[in-house]
Amino acid sequence: MPDIFGILMTGKSALLVQQKSVDVTGQNIANVNTVGYSRQRVNLCTNEPIDGSPGQMGTGVRAAEIQRIHDQFLGIQITRENEDLGRWETQKNSMERVEMVFDESDGYGLGQAMTDFWDAWHDLANNPSAQPERTVVRERSMVLAETFNKMHADLQALQRELDVNIEGTVREINEISVQVAELNEKIAVAEIRGQNANDFRDTREQLLKDLSGLIDIQTFENSDGHVTVTLQSGKPLVENDRMWELSTEPNGSGFLNIFWTDSDGNVSDVTSTIEGGKLKGWLEVRDVSIPHYLNQLDELAGTIIDQVNTLHQSGYGLEDPVTGIASTGYAFFSGSSAADMAVDTEILNDTNKIAASATASGVPGDNSNAIAIAGLQQALVMSGNTATCEDYYNAMVGVVGADVQEATLYFQHQTNVMNQLSNYRESISGVSVDEEMVNLIKFQHAYDAAAKLITTVDEMLITVLNMR
Repeated sequence: MPDIFGILMTGKSALLVQQKSVDVTGQNIANVNTVGYSRQRVNLCTNEPIDGSPGQMGTGVRAAEIQRIHDQFLGIQITRENEDLGRWETQKNSMERVEMVFDESDGYGLGQAMTDFWDAWHDLANNPSAQPERTVVRERSMVLAETFNKMHADLQALQRELDVNIEGTVREINEISVQVAELNEKIAVAEIRGQNANDFRDTREQLLKDLSGLIDIQTFENSDGHVTVTLQSGKPLVENDRMWELSTEPNGSGFLNIFWTDSDGNVSDVTSTIEGGKLKGWLEVRDVSIPHYLNQLDELAGTIIDQVNTLHQSGYGLEDPVTGIASTGYAFFSGSSAADMAVDTEILNDTNKIAASATASGVPGDNSNAIAIAGLQQALVMSGNTATCEDYYNAMVGVVGADVQEATLYFQHQTNVMNQLSNYRESISGVSVDEEMVNLIKFQHAYDAAAKLITTVDEMLITVLNMR
């Protein structure tokens, strides 16, 4: 009789184990589309045998563990590469916005505005006393100044927009850090109890991947299952069940810098130490690329203002109909940069003051000064007197295009790298419905066989009982 009951226990353990295997298979199938999920499997082993005659007798099967199919080093690599993907994605998108500011495709960009401005002076030189030509000079000069103003304002607006993105990203980093700290504790508690915290680990790994897309981090897993997350500078974001919050404060330029606070309340500016993630992309465009373009715009506008004003102030306009005296000494533009460039109020109010003549004693409407100003179009006044204004601007546009292309190429490269790594992870940790269905059939047959074993033993017991 003990042998028969032993067989029953063997059958029972087989039923329970196959049922557990079916449960895990169902879990895999249910999460086939869950992002970051790692498939699981039940690892089986034999129960402890018992001594008997003529030898040891087996006592069935047991589930040793529910294993998470996962490559830890692959996960670390994905996290690291995701930092660069986040950086180049935001840099590409931001630089495309910058490129739109310099767009000349519709024929209304700064390049066209400068060409129209010089052409207006050429036309005035052909008919220096004519009011229509003078009006055209004034109007096209206004368009030129307003184009400079708008481009400068658009670039600054983009800086402010990036600032908003940076602030929102810092909040997101803090939210993820809180979740990682909470999962640290859940994982540690579960595994202290001898349980495999598979689902918790999947969630935490996905959060760390998301976090790496925002800022460059380093991760270290302790023996108790806790993950320590630090910035590249070594300052901790998460340690055990605790997180350190990042914050933002305006710098001297009015834009936000990123700060880390230690346990004693001491604040450190970590902006310059950030080398990856979306934050790096936004910071680089906000603090390096856009200021460079703004400086170039200011230099170009300032040079045009200075060159035109120098000639214009030395020239003469038409004679005043009341005094009979030709106007002179008026600046054509006010301001000194792309931000504040404007046509001088005197010129706006009276086109007779446009100094087309080089002398007061010449024929009224002398065109020599208009010719000189129009000649600035071909004058080497930029880049240490080696380039014209149009050459300088075309080079600017070329640099912007090259920066966009660079960011796009790096983004495409990182996208390909991440796709390859994701595919590799999927081949290891992903759920194959076909494979799981095969497993389901296999476990079902094993369950049926175990049930048949118990049924057979039951019939044997009935036979034995009936023998009484």
